[in-house]
Amino acid sequence: MTELTHTTEGQVMYLTLNRPEALNAITPDQRELLIRLLAEASADPEIRAVVLTGTGRGFCAGADLRGGSGTGGERVAGDVARMLRLGAQRLIAAVLDCEKPVIAAVNGTAAGLGVHLALACDLVLAAESAKFIEVFVRRGLVPDGGGAYLLPRLIGPHRAKELMFFGDALSAADAERLGLVNRVVPDGELDKTAREWATRLATGPTRALALTKQLVNASLDSDRATAFAAEGAAQEINMTTRDAQEGVRAFVERRSAEYKGR
Repeated sequence: MTELTHTTEGQVMYLTLNRPEALNAITPDQRELLIRLLAEASADPEIRAVVLTGTGRGFCAGADLRGGSGTGGERVAGDVARMLRLGAQRLIAAVLDCEKPVIAAVNGTAAGLGVHLALACDLVLAAESAKFIEVFVRRGLVPDGGGAYLLPRLIGPHRAKELMFFGDALSAADAERLGLVNRVVPDGELDKTAREWATRLATGPTRALALTKQLVNASLDSDRATAFAAEGAAQEINMTTRDAQEGVRAFVERRSAEYKGR
């Protein structure tokens, strides 16, 4: 059985974690393949959006601790930090840095690294049965995989600490209320909605979306002057693209723009 399936349909890359018996806990091999495929999506002009989901009852139960990718055991000082830097943190960075919009279609339980994998995506759709669990505290661990970076920026430090200190399961509806999820849909409509959103993104001005993603992500760590300068540089670059020229031309000609991702 392929533990990570990937297909491309209509300029959308679909990535599906496929270890349902383990609630799609990520193995090192899966992680490395995900990182590689996200890099390929960035570089391939024929891919204009990415959807990440899972099979079965789980979206992703985190790192596969039973497979030896956890943070426990006897180690030399520095080994754990190195493992995280080269492993979970690289995965989260690969999602954040992907030049194409990435949609998380959270089909079930997202726990630990699985929560952070979903939150690193640009848009998050969740099935009604989905749950989000900052499970680290239950294992006596510090949140990793970028959690302490991502969560406060999305919901503020107090809410982030509540989730991380207690490790309680958060329903899809509550995740939406807090702003962690863009939309909750019935379980049977998750795939359909994800495909509709991805299709819309894949027909949009791809380079403008990439630059917009870059601006928004960077703004969370920038002062106003830096953010304004980055905005100007991004718009300068974007105006050289065919899609930007098509968008302006279509506006003047009072017609719908036809973007090619160039």
